[in-house]
Amino acid sequence: MIVTLTPNPSIDRAVLIDALRRGEVHRASSSRIDPGGKGVNVSRALAAQGGSTVAVLPSGGPEGHLLEELLDAAGVAYASVPVRGSVRMNISVLEPDGTTTKLNEPGPDLSADEVEALLATTLERAAGAGAARGAEWVVGCGSLPPGAPTELYAVLVSRVRERGGRVAIDSSGAPFAAAVAAKPHLIKPNHEELAELVDHELPTLGDVRDAARELVRSGIDVVAVSLGGDGALLVTADECAHARATITAPQSTVGAGDCMLAGLLHGLSTGLDPADALMTGVTWGAAAVTLPGSRVPTPDDLDGIRAVLSREPDLDRVLS
Repeated sequence: MIVTLTPNPSIDRAVLIDALRRGEVHRASSSRIDPGGKGVNVSRALAAQGGSTVAVLPSGGPEGHLLEELLDAAGVAYASVPVRGSVRMNISVLEPDGTTTKLNEPGPDLSADEVEALLATTLERAAGAGAARGAEWVVGCGSLPPGAPTELYAVLVSRVRERGGRVAIDSSGAPFAAAVAAKPHLIKPNHEELAELVDHELPTLGDVRDAARELVRSGIDVVAVSLGGDGALLVTADECAHARATITAPQSTVGAGDCMLAGLLHGLSTGLDPADALMTGVTWGAAAVTLPGSRVPTPDDLDGIRAVLSREPDLDRVLS
């Protein structure tokens, strides 16, 4: 069982147009809506592949009702915490070559009591997850809505660790830095987020490896860095592995990193070693890029995705 916490979920509306031209009227050729937010996407990807998961999220306003309906339709188990504000609605503008432009709303203004209810619900679901020691992983994902304290993920890390659980964090900015200082077992930044965290540019794969190694030395077990078209790099105390899958006809990059994290955690929770779990993650993430909007891949969507793993990556590789 993997329990995800998404403090700032969303309704994701994806609109496909021929080309984005600022200031002009566009006619969409298609559109779709999906439940969104990074942790929600992780749970959606796990559920689509037959994994066991529960998504914890705030729910408020008409958008909250719609979000719950969409999760029900997708077969994703969830625990919603009622909040006074409305869940946000995000818009992704997609172009035929896979270029994605996102417009994200801020989300509801959470009170201190609502934040505490989210944390408490996450820990309750993790403790009652069926396995003798509870959930295999608790995952905190995404941005924080207005009113949520910067330390929210750091508090989650501390409370999960106190209970003997494993915790993973995928966020950015100050909330991510605070969580990293609390020493989660796994972090999954992208290239830009890792550079922001270490406060310097990372132009090559070797630079990413070195930054990840410093974080591992600080007490984090696994650092997995998603690199877009350059694949992903995973670093532990014992190994460094790189995996990549080439996609010739991308449709949307929305949620691809979340699917990559879902596959990685699924692999780790089912006993794969970290490098092989990275392969699962990259396969799921690459498959997501072939799908419209923020659709997550099913087992059939993995057919034809060929990820390549290197345990001795080319550290001189310049990243795009």
